[in-house]
Amino acid sequence: MIEKLIKLHSNSYSPYSNYAVSAIAVMNDGTEFNGVNVENAAYGASICAERSAILSAISNGYKKGDFKELYVMVSSGEIGTPCFQCRQVISELFNKDSIVHCCSTKGEMVDYKVSELCPFPFGEDDLK
Repeated sequence: MIEKLIKLHSNSYSPYSNYAVSAIAVMNDGTEFNGVNVENAAYGASICAERSAILSAISNGYKKGDFKELYVMVSSGEIGTPCFQCRQVISELFNKDSIVHCCSTKGEMVDYKVSELCPFPFGEDDLK
């Protein structure tokens, strides 16, 4: 998976930060969806790699609970974790014990359960 993530970095559109991020969402049936960060001069119109991959899966008919795991890699050589916007989406669509694999371009990996990345999720029950 490390090699796939590194290769995906070349698809990132990150001319402002020069900080490429790649992600692969793996579904329970083994299907994989790729994502990269896509920046925009109007920063709010940008999208992170994690949400890009997750939303691609949703666009292809997958639903909440269909997600098995997520792999994320940043181009800095260090291990990065999803931002809080991405964590919100992850906590909404992944099971609490699903794994988010945070990888470095050096081949290092740290695994977190969704419940560890999102210990106090905001969800549908909060809207009632």
